[in-house]
Amino acid sequence: MINHFEFSGKRALIVGGSSGIGNATAQALRSCGASVHVWGTRPGPADYSDSADSDLAGLHYTQVDVADRQRMQTLEPGFDGLDVLVLSQGMVLYDRAEFEPAGFRQVVEVNLNSVMDCCTRFHPMLKASKGSIVIISSVVAFQSARGNPAYAASKTGAMGLTRTLGDAWATDGVRVNGVAPGLVPTKMTKATTDHPRRLEAMVSQIPLGRPGTAPEIASAVLFLASPMASYMVGQTLVVDGGMSLR
Repeated sequence: MINHFEFSGKRALIVGGSSGIGNATAQALRSCGASVHVWGTRPGPADYSDSADSDLAGLHYTQVDVADRQRMQTLEPGFDGLDVLVLSQGMVLYDRAEFEPAGFRQVVEVNLNSVMDCCTRFHPMLKASKGSIVIISSVVAFQSARGNPAYAASKTGAMGLTRTLGDAWATDGVRVNGVAPGLVPTKMTKATTDHPRRLEAMVSQIPLGRPGTAPEIASAVLFLASPMASYMVGQTLVVDGGMSLR
């Protein structure tokens, strides 16, 4: 029987792979045989020792600020070929900071503009390998986020980008798909998950009755990057425990 989650000999880059969903995806790909590079914002792996959801063992780490377009475009990535690109970078601002022009632009720059920059940066490598891109958006792409207009707009944009690049690059042999996670405890969601009342209110809207986990989202990413999804293009899988059904 063929193991469709076998990534031996494959090269993967996880942008935002230093913690949370990106890190779980990086380690999942590594466990399936891939050589995995991750980009994060801190100087080195030791700087993530305070992050409970960060495990950089066996991964090739590089500090890259994807919002720095010039740096990203001129960076030597440390590999000359790529099979899987996962774009899991993201940020959110609270206390209505996203209603201010500077805050709005900062979030969109990371959550949307840098996604396009990464896609175009590595398109030639992925075209050569007939590779796959997986863009991490959010269930917020399908609903409002009252206090976070930039986050909501950028994640909706990421889903639209998934459709459009999927259409545009399919003829190159590059499959572009996405995953829209629901509530998953990470550094970005601490404003909810670290507050019992907020967490209870959110969980009450989830038919499965619990938050998701980063490895559960990673499983969906691996599926999309694998031959099992070879006929899927431009799709965004919602992995939210049923939250968007209500």
